[in-house]
Amino acid sequence: MRHSDSQKVLEIYRMGLEKRNATFETVVPSWQEWDSKHLRHSRFVSEEDGIVTGWAALSPFSSREVYKGVAELSIYVSTIFRGKKTGSALMEKIIASSELNGIWTLVSSVFPENEATLRLHEKFGFRVIGRRERIARLDGNWRDTILLERRSSIIL
Repeated sequence: MRHSDSQKVLEIYRMGLEKRNATFETVVPSWQEWDSKHLRHSRFVSEEDGIVTGWAALSPFSSREVYKGVAELSIYVSTIFRGKKTGSALMEKIIASSELNGIWTLVSSVFPENEATLRLHEKFGFRVIGRRERIARLDGNWRDTILLERRSSIIL
């Protein structure tokens, strides 16, 4: 991911916000805000014919030193390019990069209705570790999230 990808990354994030099935957030952040919340390593975009089709990035799980090897995963795919293995390609890349950068656990929080994302995580060895019931409201409606994690087999 390059700085020149920033507008496309935020546009794809906006698509996720509009579907109301990817995040509790409702407003697209500025690039500076987005940039400050994600780790410097393990940021990727996918492209098809020079068009950014999706992105993946990691956020710190915690500021505490003991959790330096734990990161939260975000993957977003343009609505136009869903179902074309974009998510799988991004997942492969970010898992490999996370391990090269000392991440031993990836975590993710997914709405139960987002079945495609849950299948993607399962395909890459994530396991369900719990369900947070009525954890927060989105558009006035209580929503649950499924908590997933993937432990690296390389870094123990």
